[in-house]
Amino acid sequence: MESEPLSRGFDLLYAEGKLLVHLIHQGPHDALRVRTREPVPQDAWIHAFATYDGSGKAAGVRLYVDGQSQALEILEDNLTGTITNTVPLHIGSRFNTDFLKGTLDDMRLYARALGVDEVSDLVAEPVRLIVAVPAGERSEEQKAALTNYVHQYRAAGLLTAEKELAGRRKTEEEFEKALPSTMVMQELDKPRDTFVLQRGQYDKPGEKVGPGIPEVFGTMPEGWPTNRLGLARWLVAPTNPLTARVMVNRFWQMYFGTGIVKTAEDFGTQGEWPTHPELLDWLAIQFVRSGWDVKAMQRLIVTSATYRQSSKTTAARAGKDPENRLLAHGPRQRLQAEFIRDQALAISGLLNDSIGGASVSPYQPAGLWEELASREDGKNWTAQTYTQSHGSDLYRRTMYTFWKRTSPPPTLSTFDAPDRETCTVRRLRTNTPLQALILMNDPTYVEASRKLAERLLTGARTNKRRVELAFQLALARPPAKRELALLLRIAQEQIAVYQGDRDAAARLLDVGEASRNQTFDAAELAAWTIVANVILNLDETISKA
Repeated sequence: MESEPLSRGFDLLYAEGKLLVHLIHQGPHDALRVRTREPVPQDAWIHAFATYDGSGKAAGVRLYVDGQSQALEILEDNLTGTITNTVPLHIGSRFNTDFLKGTLDDMRLYARALGVDEVSDLVAEPVRLIVAVPAGERSEEQKAALTNYVHQYRAAGLLTAEKELAGRRKTEEEFEKALPSTMVMQELDKPRDTFVLQRGQYDKPGEKVGPGIPEVFGTMPEGWPTNRLGLARWLVAPTNPLTARVMVNRFWQMYFGTGIVKTAEDFGTQGEWPTHPELLDWLAIQFVRSGWDVKAMQRLIVTSATYRQSSKTTAARAGKDPENRLLAHGPRQRLQAEFIRDQALAISGLLNDSIGGASVSPYQPAGLWEELASREDGKNWTAQTYTQSHGSDLYRRTMYTFWKRTSPPPTLSTFDAPDRETCTVRRLRTNTPLQALILMNDPTYVEASRKLAERLLTGARTNKRRVELAFQLALARPPAKRELALLLRIAQEQIAVYQGDRDAAARLLDVGEASRNQTFDAAELAAWTIVANVILNLDETISKA
């Protein structure tokens, strides 16, 4: 091709992902210009070929990719003169500019226009040379070239299937890696001999012993295996009263604060005698007869006359029975940390009660894990970052909260949740100022208060009815006259405060990700958010499930 402006000559080039042919008598318009409609593969070897029949028409030009004729797009179709010139052929460039970024191999020019079958044969020519070599004498490069040719030109469906198979295998591997692994124990074919060690010294074996249950509980039923399977069957056997008694005692402790046996962690000789032995036996029998139905046992306890008693008591009764072991009144202990959060979410209408699924990461203080580090690459310490969940995952039940033992959720720890380093059967119950600060300032409870306020403004028209509705939702009782008057006064005072400071109202209502009901006045909604928070934080709010 001559230099510009005439550019007389011809070229085959690769530009913008497509193959182009230019046949030029005098640029730019006395020429034929065509290109492939579809892009051609990049970063892979292809066989590109162009033919021209000398007709002076764009229809006389054909472009082939890997022996297949391509649909063309005509850019110019106005060739009136010759394209011959005396300029040497340039390979990989156009008049020493616009260099090709790629690799060329086996370049050929023909003095005539080849037919479709001839072009297809050109693609197969190198393969025919390989096929001519005996199979045992082919090099690894020749074998690879032959395999590639078969995949690309003679078995395209196989190549597609192999790619799909590889993709599915990768998906399967990623799925298997995401599954949690669990260590599984397996019994030895021949159990090891076990001895009672004299004075506990490992090098002084005494009497040889075998697996079994303590003699005080009798013997294993005849025919049962004396291994872990047999032990598991015995634990839930109707003839074994221990498991059911321990379970129902823990349920009782959860609702009443103290179990029928106070030492829930110890039913042995060092434990406390049950206050109501017959009740413990009856509950255990009912639990077994129900088929170990945990939900049925909860229903039985909470619908009992004992649980449904008023929590009010007298000074005389409190003096005689401060722990309510005789059950003269209903329970009046604080809920566990997880129950406090779940109850606030449930009252506000935010609780996501779906069952099962992965752990979630609710609101936590910023920079919670920044002081933690790990050597993930075995060399350098890497800081860890707490990633908060979003959407409905923020409001899942607390039992699904992700728990890191080196950095447990501080809100739950403040409400006496154990650190999970050791087994805890009985939790401590404290009452600290920090707990009140959390209930008033933690995003979970501020957001729950806002959504509860929206329920109150939607469900009642008068302030008096709104306070009564809040007590009904949170405390399951009507407010006392003094409580009603106090909260009505707080509502009026807070409305005046936020009407005078709309920015403060906006900041309060912006806490949390839950959407805000825009139909309510910001000052009024902020004021009732404060009232709702007060009601959620009353002592009795968390005194009874």
